[in-house]
Amino acid sequence: MSLAAKELMMTLFSKRMRMPFCMVVLLFFSKTMFCAEADGVIVGAARIEEYRALLKDKRVVLAANAGSVIDGEQKVHCLDFLLANGINVTKVFAPEHGFRGNKEAGEAVRSGVDRETGVQIISLYGKSLKPLPGHFEDIDIAVYDIQDVGTRFFTYISTLHYIMEACAENGIPLVIFDRPNPNIDCVAGPVREENARSFVGMDPIPLCYGMTAAELAQMMNGQGWLKDKVQCSLSVIPVKNYTRKTRYEPPIPPSPNLSTYRAVRFYPFMGLFEATVISEGRGTLTPFTAAGYPDKSFGPYVFTPKEIKGMASNPKHKGMECYGIDLSEMPLYSDTDGFDGLFTLAYFMQMAKKVGSAQAMVNQKQGLTLLWGNDRLIEQIDGGMSEAEIRKTWLPDVEKFLQDRKPYLMYE
Repeated sequence: MSLAAKELMMTLFSKRMRMPFCMVVLLFFSKTMFCAEADGVIVGAARIEEYRALLKDKRVVLAANAGSVIDGEQKVHCLDFLLANGINVTKVFAPEHGFRGNKEAGEAVRSGVDRETGVQIISLYGKSLKPLPGHFEDIDIAVYDIQDVGTRFFTYISTLHYIMEACAENGIPLVIFDRPNPNIDCVAGPVREENARSFVGMDPIPLCYGMTAAELAQMMNGQGWLKDKVQCSLSVIPVKNYTRKTRYEPPIPPSPNLSTYRAVRFYPFMGLFEATVISEGRGTLTPFTAAGYPDKSFGPYVFTPKEIKGMASNPKHKGMECYGIDLSEMPLYSDTDGFDGLFTLAYFMQMAKKVGSAQAMVNQKQGLTLLWGNDRLIEQIDGGMSEAEIRKTWLPDVEKFLQDRKPYLMYE
């Protein structure tokens, strides 16, 4: 038995270990506990020897969700892994979709207790989006371990922003267990402007920013983006065996409707259809890989949105045949200058033309402004600008962003 295995056995069967026996058996017989992802990418959470000393004898609050797993022959949740290794996690911060990831987009997440471990869960997607001072009572240190997808309006990075602010304001250090960004090869779309600031756009970054959560967190700190320019005491456990060219597929869907890797790749751009009369595929098993409308003139591909528990309770055009486009055969990577899935902007413009205008297609104008990052897209499309001309409007800001982010990049 290896030294790591012996240490684990001692931890699991320690008198101080308060854990169901079935969980002990599961954890012990998973090779993940010894050499998580040994043949490839090793996420920060798996590198316990890099952070054990930081968390030893500390009372920990963990920000995590269903995607916070250590991959291997069996997938072990970060919370279970920390408890099994003697880390005193007393509270959990739960983002959108909940701690176990079973809430639909926009559905409030309730605070409570994790049934598997008995650890207290504090919702950060309900009455409060930001941790309150009382949430840090009896807490010495915070840990963030949530799988991102590199999209500005994916709310996990907004939760990270607020956790950093709250930690800074309450004198709590934060450790980030970094994870790969499955869209790290894409930097595209307009940089968010001030009139588009919201929970789906906290920071002035492009729609796709090509950074891991830890890289972005360091940029939030360094650029003074937190409220009153407070500084969070930040430590990072980086991903091992990872570069900006690594192709990474999350082992667990990052959210209920990002149920496929293809959806993860196209979500940053197909998500714009959320603010329109066009279905983005919610109510199917492959959302964000198709777009359609209940009119045969919109395209040859046909799908029918239906209620799917945990994914879509009342999807757009429920029960109606939608006709449009299918991205199931589109390439997921580029062999040249990196992936730019924003070519789907052409589909957005195509659908607007079929409806009659972007003005008519977009039924949530403020919603589109918040998703896109400025309020000019409708005017640009209806004014006759081409896709290439629209792209040129964001290039100066994106080029500045690329320069500004350089000091914070970790994986070259």
